[in-house]
Amino acid sequence: MLRILGLLLLLPLGALAQSVETATTIEVQPDSGSQTGTETPPAESLVIERIARERGLDHNRSVLIAHRRNYFLPLTWASNPNDTPYEIEGGDPNELLDNFEAQFQISLKLPIAEGVFTDNDAIFGGFTLRAFWQVYNTGISAPFRETNYEPEIFWVAPLSWNPFGGDATLMSLGLSHESNGRSQPTSRSWNRIYAGLVWERSRYVYYLKAWWRVPESEKDDPLDPHGDDNPDIEDYMGNFEFTVAYRKFDHEVSAMLRNNLDTDENRGALQLDWTFPLEGRYRGYLQYFNGYGESLIDYNAHINRIGIGILLTDLL
Repeated sequence: MLRILGLLLLLPLGALAQSVETATTIEVQPDSGSQTGTETPPAESLVIERIARERGLDHNRSVLIAHRRNYFLPLTWASNPNDTPYEIEGGDPNELLDNFEAQFQISLKLPIAEGVFTDNDAIFGGFTLRAFWQVYNTGISAPFRETNYEPEIFWVAPLSWNPFGGDATLMSLGLSHESNGRSQPTSRSWNRIYAGLVWERSRYVYYLKAWWRVPESEKDDPLDPHGDDNPDIEDYMGNFEFTVAYRKFDHEVSAMLRNNLDTDENRGALQLDWTFPLEGRYRGYLQYFNGYGESLIDYNAHINRIGIGILLTDLL
């Protein structure tokens, strides 16, 4: 999804968590049911509930905190794999990409500073890696066909007022670099400055993220290592994404919508997610994606994919 994105990727810790709790005057009840298998009354706010789980971990040198979802999908199926990059790199035209592949995502964050501009704000560093693995395609030696890397730094602060009503509101500003780490001619990357707003109402959590792409110089030769590798990426990825998530009975559903808002050549993406309890800390994860920009190498290719696997950390 919250590329939610994901959602709540900007949740603060420590003093920031305390300020949200104070501003909303909600008593926090950590959701221990998913950890121990016992039932506990749900907290009034899912946002504050997650902050409560993370509280105290920001200064623990043995712990890295989840940023977006962390998951492994051992089985995904795409109706129309994008063979073009494989062919450009000299792949055997008789041995193309398989419809089945595995995916996984590792996403972590680390607090850098608290109380920077106000008593209650915080700055985080984050890193997300997403890999697409042709593990079943022995005909081409089961390669990792694409890996995306996204380091970022972002500032986040709670709002003492809720413009849309509800239980909690957070705002964020960040700088992100995303790349697939390849050389020409299949190098893909972009830099963005983004702003985000998270708000919650009746256990629905909404996340609106808008960005401005940092311009890069044009180049005449596509093999030139300097300049813009993908000048039309915003035509497919747009300038915003909107995510909504809902959690009840230890099940979580979410939807992410991305669009370029171009009436002539309208493009975008829709991702639907369902996570459900399994055993202990592990959860099941069903993901459906339809549209452009599933990965950087596929930013201008329409992908229709469904996958199932194991979730390690959820949004809420």
